[in-house]
Amino acid sequence: MPQLNPNPWFAILVFSWIVFLTIIPTKILNHTTPNEPTPMSEEKHKTESWDWPW
Repeated sequence: MPQLNPNPWFAILVFSWIVFLTIIPTKILNHTTPNEPTPMSEEKHKTESWDWPW
């Protein structure tokens, strides 16, 4: 039964996880968002009460 021979499959598993954990995250993290978030001002917004019509 060739499925029980771990030699080629274990190497494929290890190399694929090395790719997933090293190469792919660095490629994803290099992308920047087109609209960087701007910091909000510290002043509180004035809220008004809502009068319900019923």
